[in-house]
Amino acid sequence: MDPLAPLLDLADVAPAFASARDAVDAAHRHRALRKHGGQVAAEASLRAAVASAALDGSRFDLEEVRGGTVTDPVVQGALRVAEALPGMVDLWPRAPRQVLAKLHVLAARGVVHDHDLGRLTSGAERIDALAGLVAGNETTPPMLLAAVVHAELVTLRPFAGPAGVVARAAARLTLIGRGFDPRGLVTAEVGHLSREPEYVGSAGAYATGTTDGVRSWLRHYAAAITAGAEEISVIGDGVLAAV
Repeated sequence: MDPLAPLLDLADVAPAFASARDAVDAAHRHRALRKHGGQVAAEASLRAAVASAALDGSRFDLEEVRGGTVTDPVVQGALRVAEALPGMVDLWPRAPRQVLAKLHVLAARGVVHDHDLGRLTSGAERIDALAGLVAGNETTPPMLLAAVVHAELVTLRPFAGPAGVVARAAARLTLIGRGFDPRGLVTAEVGHLSREPEYVGSAGAYATGTTDGVRSWLRHYAAAITAGAEEISVIGDGVLAAV
């Protein structure tokens, strides 16, 4: 049985998730994806990385990052993570702890001491439990699993430095690998950033372990996914206007 299934019974969570799923399905039908899917995916990856770095305190203009003038190590780490994600999709459900360590090495290089790269600083037992939840899990709905993966990692912060970048990347891997967003187009990170006070507040509420706290996080996550789906249309329109 799916241990996370009861979370969908929390007030307003299932409708919020269903609405987010509809938004993603609609965005995946954008006409730019027919001939320019690669361009849309590349732009989505860039925007997700820039937003993720911003959520860890490194805020830079998208165009500056695109132009290659930003050398901030957190931004560079987020870009390395984004580039490496496609190669980790298959490994994530088989060896989640190994993937988390690799993500941290990529994200935190130049931010923390080399000795600390890929090493847990806290929460080993909860990471083991999370890895057990991810490994081979084909039962939990993808968005629900991604939401829990994200919340556990972003509240536990088991790695030194930009642990949030790792958390958001692990959630993205879950959405891609479980087929919810196979091309990695949904920029949930942009959604989190656009609702940053809510993102921080709901993550803090989740950390309390209360029913209301978990519900708050799940409703925020659905809103972020919806915003990330809407970003696909923005990107797609931009790509079509440029061709």
